[in-house]
Amino acid sequence: MHIHILGICGTFMGGLAALAREAGHKVTGCDTGVYPPMSDQLRGLGIELIEGYGADQMAFEPDVFVVGNVISRARLADGTPKYPLMEAILNSGKPYTSGPQWLSGHVLHHPTHHATGPRHVLAVAGTHGKTTTTAMLAWILEHAGLQPGFLVGGVPLNFGVSARLGEGNTFVIEADEYDTAFFDKRSKFVHYRPRTAVLNNLEFDHADIFDDLAAIERQFHHLVRTVPSQGRVVVNAAEASLQRVLAQGCWSEQLLFGNGLLNKAGFTAHGEPHDFHVLKAGEAVAHVKWGISGVHNQLNALAAIAAAEHVGVAPEAAALALAEFQNVKRRMEVRGVIPRKGGDITVYDDFAHHPTAIHTTVDGLRRQLQSAGRGGERILAIFEPRSNTMKLGAMTAQLPWSLEQADLAFCHAGGLDWDARAALAPMGERAQVAGTIDQLLDQVKAAARPGDHLLCMSNGGFGGIHAKLLEALKA
Repeated sequence: MHIHILGICGTFMGGLAALAREAGHKVTGCDTGVYPPMSDQLRGLGIELIEGYGADQMAFEPDVFVVGNVISRARLADGTPKYPLMEAILNSGKPYTSGPQWLSGHVLHHPTHHATGPRHVLAVAGTHGKTTTTAMLAWILEHAGLQPGFLVGGVPLNFGVSARLGEGNTFVIEADEYDTAFFDKRSKFVHYRPRTAVLNNLEFDHADIFDDLAAIERQFHHLVRTVPSQGRVVVNAAEASLQRVLAQGCWSEQLLFGNGLLNKAGFTAHGEPHDFHVLKAGEAVAHVKWGISGVHNQLNALAAIAAAEHVGVAPEAAALALAEFQNVKRRMEVRGVIPRKGGDITVYDDFAHHPTAIHTTVDGLRRQLQSAGRGGERILAIFEPRSNTMKLGAMTAQLPWSLEQADLAFCHAGGLDWDARAALAPMGERAQVAGTIDQLLDQVKAAARPGDHLLCMSNGGFGGIHAKLLEALKA
C-alpha cells in the first residue's frame, strides 16, 4: 500500500516509516522543523519528505494517512487551521489511522506478514531509560542469533538504524506512554500487546496530557492488562508507583529487578555499574563488564537480561552481548574532543530532559570520571528545558537537585514562561542563564578550561550547539 505519514520525523513515526518501506510499502510523509538523526535516516531510505502540512498533499492519494500525535485540530491566531492537511483528510472522508494502530495491524500482529505468524513482542516502558533498554534488549537477542525486529526511539549504534523488521519471531519495541493521536488519547503502548513487558520506572511526566501520577499509573495498568497469562512482566523492585500499578491487577508472571532488599527472587547487581555480577535469587548467574556508566544503565541492563531470559536467552549469554553494547546515539555520545595543553575538552550530547534523567546522566559521567581516576575534572552541564513538561514549569523545583553533581550549569531559557534564574538561584554562581544560543555559547566559552567535560542535554536539536561549541573552542 501507499501510506502518507503526518509528523514523519518524530522518532517513532520515522521508525514506522522505515519498517513500512522495508516491508515493501510506498512511503511519503510531511513534517516541520526537521533535525537529525531521523531526517538523515529517512533521506537515506529515499523517502520523500514534504515540508509543512499543506492540504495540497491530498494529491498523493495514498491508501491511508498515518497520523502522528503531533497533529491536532488547533487553530492559528487568524482562525485558520494549524494543520490544513488534517482538515482536508477529515472533510474528504479518506482513510486515516494512528501510527501505533498501523504498526500493530501491519507489523506486530498481522497473521501472515511473518513466516511464523504474529510476533512475540517485547515492550519496554518507563519514564526513563526506554530507548537505551530497548536497544540493549534488541542487541542481546541479535547477539543470541534470534534476528529480532525492533523499533527504538533513537539510533542504536550496534545497528545504525532505529528500526527493522527482522527475520526472527521476536520484535522489541520502545513502549511510550504518551498519547496515541488527537483522536485516540490512550497511551501508545496499549496497541502493542506484548508477551514480555518491561516496566523500568514510573514518575510524573508529560504534564501536558496527564493531570497527575495516578493518571499515568492507570495507563501503565492498561498495558499490564494486555499481557497474556503466559507472558512476563519485568518490574523495577524499587518503584512504589509500579507496585501500585500491579496492585490494580496482574495476570502474568512477575519478575523483579534491582534493589536486593526488596527483591529476593529476581535479578540484582553486585559491583560498580561498569563491572558487576548479575544475581538471580541471590546466586551469581552472569558478569557484565562494559564501557557504559551510571547506576541507571546498570538497572537498564538487569531489565534487559530479565526480558531476554523470557525468550530463551540465558543471562550469561546476555552479559556477553552487553560487553559489546555501544549505546544509542545521543546517549552520552562524544561529539568531539578539543586538544588543550593541560587536558582535552570533551563535548558530549545526551537526550536527558526530565530532572531525574539529567541527574542520572550527570551522576553517571561523574562516576565514570571517578572510576578512571579523574574525579577532579569539571563537568559543565549545558541544557534546555524543552520538553512539554519542562516548558510548563512543572518540575522547576527539582532542577538544582538534578544538577548537583555538575561544577557549572548553563540553561538556555529562550521561550520559557517561567523564571529560570529564580529556579536555579539555589545553585548561586554555579548556574548561568541565557536567552539565546549565542549568549549560551559565549557563557560556556568564557568558562571552559582545559580538562573540562561539556555535557549538552536536550530532547531536541538544541540549535546545533554541539558543533557550534566545538567550532568556537577550536577558534
